[in-house]
Amino acid sequence: MRADYQFDRASVNLHNRPAMKLGVRSAGVLLHITSLPGRYGIGDLGPEAHSFIDMLADTGQSWWQMLPVVPPGYGNSPYAAISAFAGNPMLLSLEQLAKEGLLGPEDLNASGFPAGRVDFEAAERFKRPLLRRAFTAFEARADRATRRDVSAFRRRNAGWLEDYALFAALRDHHAGAPWTQWEPGLRDREPAALAKARCSLDADIRFHRFLQLQFSRQWRGLRERAHRRGVGLIGDVPIFVAHDSADVWARPELFWLDKKGCQLKMAGVPPDYFSKTGQLWGNPMYRWDAMRRRGFDWWIMRLRAAFERFDAVRLDHFIGFYNCWEIPGGSLTAERGRWVRAPGAELFARARKELGPLALIAEDLGVVKPGVKALRDRFGLPGVRVLQMAFGTDAEAESYKPHSHPRLCVAYTGTHDNDTSWGWFNDRSTDTSTRTPAEIESERAGVLRYLGTDGREIHWDLIRHAFLSAADTAIIPAQDLLGLGSEARMNRPGTASGNWGWRLEGPISEPIRRRWLELTETYGRASARGSKR
Repeated sequence: MRADYQFDRASVNLHNRPAMKLGVRSAGVLLHITSLPGRYGIGDLGPEAHSFIDMLADTGQSWWQMLPVVPPGYGNSPYAAISAFAGNPMLLSLEQLAKEGLLGPEDLNASGFPAGRVDFEAAERFKRPLLRRAFTAFEARADRATRRDVSAFRRRNAGWLEDYALFAALRDHHAGAPWTQWEPGLRDREPAALAKARCSLDADIRFHRFLQLQFSRQWRGLRERAHRRGVGLIGDVPIFVAHDSADVWARPELFWLDKKGCQLKMAGVPPDYFSKTGQLWGNPMYRWDAMRRRGFDWWIMRLRAAFERFDAVRLDHFIGFYNCWEIPGGSLTAERGRWVRAPGAELFARARKELGPLALIAEDLGVVKPGVKALRDRFGLPGVRVLQMAFGTDAEAESYKPHSHPRLCVAYTGTHDNDTSWGWFNDRSTDTSTRTPAEIESERAGVLRYLGTDGREIHWDLIRHAFLSAADTAIIPAQDLLGLGSEARMNRPGTASGNWGWRLEGPISEPIRRRWLELTETYGRASARGSKR
């Protein structure tokens, strides 16, 4: 089989990036890849993603920000992934596999998927057998050059790929059961048990390696398209990793676990704007002392992997690099906990030494202590300013108003954790909100007064003010461009189901594109739009 794996032959030079820079006045969109339209029940790296990049370039946008592209775990959350390094196989394009001759035209027939929502289970039931078929064809037709490329891919990703492929194969073998419920030998990574598993599950392990190779190739194709059109990709690195993940299973010494792998200390945040009882994430806390002794090598590897995919990276829950809300294992809410210091300054200094300057965005929402701001500013990182949070009782509300924005920040109307702007402005419910009825009405009045509007197009009012802000970068969730309500919300913090499923039903309409481009040009944020396709 003749296969061009040139995409994967050379390591990415982190210091030889195109001209997309966070310090340049620019604009972009927040849309997860799973939210793209398409034929197979879930957005992917195929034609719709490439067309979306062209649309961004044609509307003067410089950035496409997305959520983590790793394999989601519990609740289909990309923030509870089974690996901090692997790509989500459900994002693979079947059309691209067919172009490579690994699938036939008959494999691309799909119907019955819901419009406007991701049906994660149905999409996986449809795609998984086809990915297996593509793997079988790949191995049957592989020539010597292909096998060399596979070996090279394994060597370059040896820090995580082998552990992940074995973990994923074992997880399949155990019908998705958490690794803490596996046989003690596998749970505790006893060498004899692992050797036996590698032998008995060899084909499954090769399958998961194949999926990661294909993800790497398809991602490179997407990123090259983006760079040709002058669009940068912004990724998202959650500070913590899921307990049921290859990362924790492979390196238990880096986390607060007991001898059976159960969590002794968990991560979250105390009660805040988003939740009355706080957010109990359920991620194991790091043993920062162990990471420090190893020169933060796991974090260096993680950041290097992120910048092999993205031009800039948002650090989710940046305040956790200064101090973390530590919750005792077994807790049911995040109300009971304590703040513990984290060695963020040491980590970032080490990362800068190893990797050079990195385009990081500090998601500095939450309990922003002076030390958090000092850490952010010491390394010259842009923070975030969320307009929805500028009119309520948040301690940082005044700094979120557009007239207070510094240049070194990223302005958002909302994030994946917020309601849509239309839903936020029109929602009067206090069932899940931390706001009282009086606070809601006061907030609405303040919004209307500040924006000088009657609220009929509140989403465009907020977009306009994000764009006129002094912030170098302005990012708008796609739902706000479309003026959608709460039904299009991506995530409700503190809830375990019903999230992450919103999806575009088709391309963004021409009238919205024209208005979007006009605002982008009016406020000096339009890109050069790159080359033609």
